[in-house]
Amino acid sequence: MTTRRDFLRTSALISAGLLVAPQLFAYDKKYIGLQLYTVRDHMAKDVPGTLAKVAQLGYNSVEASYSAGKYYGTEPKAFAELLKQNDLIMPSSHYLLGEDMKGPGTILNGWDKAAEDAASIGQKYMVCAWLSPKERGSLDHYKKLAEDFNKAGETCKKAGVQFCYHNHDFEFVQEDGKYPYETLLENTDKSLVKMEIDLYWLTKAKQDPVALIEKHPGRFPLWHMKDMDKTEKQMFTEVGNGVIDFKKILEHSKKAGLKYFFVEQDVCPGDPYNSITQSIDYIKKNLV
Repeated sequence: MTTRRDFLRTSALISAGLLVAPQLFAYDKKYIGLQLYTVRDHMAKDVPGTLAKVAQLGYNSVEASYSAGKYYGTEPKAFAELLKQNDLIMPSSHYLLGEDMKGPGTILNGWDKAAEDAASIGQKYMVCAWLSPKERGSLDHYKKLAEDFNKAGETCKKAGVQFCYHNHDFEFVQEDGKYPYETLLENTDKSLVKMEIDLYWLTKAKQDPVALIEKHPGRFPLWHMKDMDKTEKQMFTEVGNGVIDFKKILEHSKKAGLKYFFVEQDVCPGDPYNSITQSIDYIKKNLV
């Protein structure tokens, strides 16, 4: 029989373990996600077959794209059913701002409906995927974007979803000695607007992910696990095949507030199924 003394001793040991290795408990390691942009050509041809193949390769979490009220031309409920059939969860999906590319289901057009759809199928995050060149502009424009993001975050909050912004490298081109990315971080409500950090693009922009996490703890619940090859061209490559030290960065996952990560490879040398197989094999052997 377990005594109270035994229970307290065990609890103390567990607490000590958390202090020694907090990264082990920073996020749910049973989920290995894939951003479906990696297999976009397959998704365009065969949504059910592609999701089944992704699950067969060992992924159990995906990040999708939403456009005009649908996920890859599929109604939300039908898409959710396909996920369920393949034991996949979808914590997050990508969206456009809609300032340049007009159309329903964007942050500036039909956002209430998009949030309703996301909530209805159990999605936890809605992510602004990128800004077109016409949607970027000056630091003053980024301040206006911050206002738009705060409003979008309010809508998400009412629906029980968290708003996020996904970076590339253009947010790290300085203007008057300041990065647009810092302008977004400083002018958005940290509870309404979180960030999805893309480790490739941060590295491409010569930024230190760990330093960013230290400066803005808790702002980064979603990560893109995307590697950079060792050539001068600094191209996309499979996770573990490049220069990014994922293990070191993951040691700071708790401080970042990491909840889910997604493998993404914008360009693959051949069939993307081969690339995402290599990536998940590395992750299983080395990172989770």
